[in-house]
Amino acid sequence: MKIRTISFSLMFFLPVLLTACGGAPTADVMEKPTEAMMDYTPTPEVMMPHDTPTAEAAMPDDTAMPEDAMAMPDWFGASLTDVNTGQAFTINDFKGQVVLVETMAVWCPSCFTQQEQINALHALLGERDDFVSISLDIDPNEDQDTLSSHARNAGFTWIYAVASPEVSREIASLYGDQFLNPPSTPILVVDRHGAAHPLPFGIKSAEDLLQALQPYLDESM
Repeated sequence: MKIRTISFSLMFFLPVLLTACGGAPTADVMEKPTEAMMDYTPTPEVMMPHDTPTAEAAMPDDTAMPEDAMAMPDWFGASLTDVNTGQAFTINDFKGQVVLVETMAVWCPSCFTQQEQINALHALLGERDDFVSISLDIDPNEDQDTLSSHARNAGFTWIYAVASPEVSREIASLYGDQFLNPPSTPILVVDRHGAAHPLPFGIKSAEDLLQALQPYLDESM
């Protein structure tokens, strides 16, 4: 009888002893977080992969502007001489006004036709103090006397000047070699803020010129 009781007791307590000595953990042990796990907070390096740009890096700095972004071209500051009056001037002198600049040569018949249309443009516009026309002779073989005689004989009274080789080269560099080809009748408009706007090549009527100029004439500083 005692032997049976001992055997029965061993069969009942043996599984409990095995568990207490390192057997498989119970479900309660597996699910309960440890104190270290509860105190753990991921660092930013863990939360964000290193190859992910930050907001500052991903956003382009489009507010930065090169210091010379608004600089006027050098030829705007080049000294020129009005052959009709002998007065020196620069394009920069006319800032705040609208300036029509024609590159031309005395020998060019297309240039003369274009200047007739510029003359008609002045008649359409009437007297205004915010508009200036300049005809720049870019032929290195023509001088101030030749240009002065041309303007006087034709009765053209706006500004005529002989461009230096440096001015001619910069104009061609900025706006294209066609600006040194007088028969193309090149014209550009400098707006009130100093930005240059080349017009299409070819002879332009007074009405076409007025239509091209009007937005700049209507614009305020």
